[in-house]
Amino acid sequence: MSEKRGVGEMLKLGFILALFAAAACSALALVYQATSGIIAQHGQEDLEAALGEFFPGGDSFADIGEAVQTGIIKSPDPSVIFEDAYEVRQNGRITGAALRVVRGSYGGPLRALVGVGADGRITGVRILEHKDTPGLGANAASPSYYVDKAANLTFYGQFTGKLSSDPFEPKEDVIAVTASTITSAAVARAVRAAGRALAAYFAGETLETDAGSAASTGGGQKDSPVKGNAG
Repeated sequence: MSEKRGVGEMLKLGFILALFAAAACSALALVYQATSGIIAQHGQEDLEAALGEFFPGGDSFADIGEAVQTGIIKSPDPSVIFEDAYEVRQNGRITGAALRVVRGSYGGPLRALVGVGADGRITGVRILEHKDTPGLGANAASPSYYVDKAANLTFYGQFTGKLSSDPFEPKEDVIAVTASTITSAAVARAVRAAGRALAAYFAGETLETDAGSAASTGGGQKDSPVKGNAG
């Protein structure tokens, strides 16, 4: 008799636990539904804020991601992937566009938004996501890390105004983050690819992929803590 009672108690406990689990899953689903829309809205607001910063005179923004999907806007560098594109107009005239790009860096994928004016000049760079070393490669995305303190120039800020035809080479025309050459090169090449692709788009041209651009600073390599080392 006691054995039957014990089995019954276990079944009852299991049923109660199952009810709690089902209730928890339902609650999580409701939380996800409530927050996913908020997150998407914030993401859209952040995007519009960045585009407004890149193109202060722009009065309309349009998603032209289809141009990326169909190859009309094509990355000239196989190590740089284009995820989406946004066209900016002022009084009905195209003033520029921005590309959301991904490239391998020290700790993994590095995602950035790159704005390019219709004149082929970089109008702004915002690093959206990275996994690089705090205090080293991560400084590339820091608004308080300056490659030129006297000029209040951040690492990503130095790209603004550069022509898409520039070399974009660290230690040549790009000031690298100290002891983080890999990260610096990853960002520079992502910006270069976006700049050249959009300059070609404005000119009605399509760039061919440059296989030689693939060799270099992919993910998995370590940022060096020693100043001057390639890292």
